[in-house]
Amino acid sequence: MTASTTLVPFHLAIPVHDIDAARAFYGDVLGFGRGRSAERWTDWDFGGHQVVTHQVDDHVNAAAGTNPVDGHDVPVPHFGLVLPVERFQALAQRLTDAGTDFVIEPYVRFEGEPGEQWTMFFLYPSGNALEFKAFQDLSQLFAV
Repeated sequence: MTASTTLVPFHLAIPVHDIDAARAFYGDVLGFGRGRSAERWTDWDFGGHQVVTHQVDDHVNAAAGTNPVDGHDVPVPHFGLVLPVERFQALAQRLTDAGTDFVIEPYVRFEGEPGEQWTMFFLYPSGNALEFKAFQDLSQLFAV
C-alpha cells in the first residue's frame, strides 16, 4: 500500500483517569479544538481526526512497555500526528514552556538515513503516550 494524498479522518477513543485534566492538556497545552462533550467524555480535533477522551474510573497507565528505536526506549502503545516541521517546532516549544516531562525529548531520528524525522514522546496526565513527528520530505514517511 502507498500513502494516500487525501486522508480519511480516523476516530480513536482513549481512556483517561481524569476528564478535567485531559481537557486542560488537550485544550490548553496542546491547543486542540474541543468538540462535543458530556460529563465524562470530550471529542477533540486532533489534526483533523477525531480523538475522544473517555473518563474510566479504573484506568491505569496505558504503557505496556517499551521497544528500542534509534537508541531510545519508545513507549508502546502510543499515537500522534505527523506535522510540518514548523508546526512540530512550535508544538515542541509550547510543550517545553508548559513544563512537559518528555519521555524522549525532541530530536532528529535516523539522521542522514531514509526516513529521517523529527520526533518527540511524552505522556499526558493519564499516562497515555503521544508521539509527534515531522519530516523535511514527507515522501520519506514510509521509506525503507
